[in-house]
Amino acid sequence: MNPDDAKIWLRFAESDLRAARTLLESGEFFPRQVCFFAQQCGEKALKAILVFEDVFFPKNHDLDRLRDLIPDSWKVKKKFPDLAELTVWAVESRYPGHSPDATEGEARDTLRLAEALFNAISAELDERIQQDEQDNFKD
Repeated sequence: MNPDDAKIWLRFAESDLRAARTLLESGEFFPRQVCFFAQQCGEKALKAILVFEDVFFPKNHDLDRLRDLIPDSWKVKKKFPDLAELTVWAVESRYPGHSPDATEGEARDTLRLAEALFNAISAELDERIQQDEQDNFKD
């Protein structure tokens, strides 16, 4: 178990989530960037679990592939069976000509999914870190 590094990954995920919210709520509107930061939040939150569990993960932005590496005992794995809606914003959407630009609706939906994923991972990771600390204290 690697709780300290997992917490760092989760802090980075939260920073991306906050950036996405800030962009969405700003007077100017940046839907593509909101979607990118939402994807980054989800990716880093999933990787926080993998770091906590000491599971090697490839340099990859496919959130379903990363989720599949998480041990089956994690509730978040079953709660989010399809993360393709977030994955799509990782690479292709960042460059012209690869996909249509994001709409306001897509930005809002993507941010909601990232928030739900982050909140679920944050809660479950915190619970497991506390349990790990209690188990270590008893030993």
